[in-house]
Amino acid sequence: MEEAMLTGSQAARVLVVEDEAVLRLAIGDALEAAGHRVETAADGRSGLAMALGRDFDAVVLDLMLPGLDGMDVCRSLRAAGKRVPLLMLTARGSEQDRIHGLQCGADDYLPKPFSVREMLARVGALLRRAQWDREPPGTQLRHGPVTVDLDRLEATCGARREALTQKEGEILRFLARRQGVVASKRELLTGVWGYPEVELETRTVENTLGVLRRKLEGLDGAACFIVTVRGLGFRLAPEVELQAEVGSTKR
Repeated sequence: MEEAMLTGSQAARVLVVEDEAVLRLAIGDALEAAGHRVETAADGRSGLAMALGRDFDAVVLDLMLPGLDGMDVCRSLRAAGKRVPLLMLTARGSEQDRIHGLQCGADDYLPKPFSVREMLARVGALLRRAQWDREPPGTQLRHGPVTVDLDRLEATCGARREALTQKEGEILRFLARRQGVVASKRELLTGVWGYPEVELETRTVENTLGVLRRKLEGLDGAACFIVTVRGLGFRLAPEVELQAEVGSTKR
């Protein structure tokens, strides 16, 4: 069926945490129709307990939840070391709300109301994270005193450390593979988020890059890893070096 093709991933185990019963059922039905195994929770505390106690391939998490809101659930998962890809849903669609969602550890952010097709495309994109685990062990990006470990999803500068989300790591991997060639916004949406080749009105790329830049520049203000090429897209800065076990190559 068309929806199953949109996910771009094999069957996965997905947790849906949504307090609105009708929407929870609709999301679950759509994911199951796409071939995935779905479990659901109706509040933040039970959703957090399920996510901590079981292994899921992705989590679809509402922001406004009774008992414990989505941001607290997300922060608790990340603090516990759970790197499961997480799509946050919310009726609050302002740019600042989206940024807060990404800062707390969400990998993607989908404002309500949304189409089933887009939700499936975003979940499918999150499920492709295994494709980005193929880099040689020990792969790192370096710019001056800042080192980004793409395996550990961690940026360091001396004793200072900053955790990266899965999506932030995927962006850096994608740009590193292009060896300095500019990647357009659409190429990032397709290659990193896995969205179909259609026009989408979304600032997901800009919001995620903004959070990532603040993390890296907060470690060292002079370490600009990602350059914006006006009107074209984004690329790694020329000063960034890719280092792996086999040696290092200047980008």
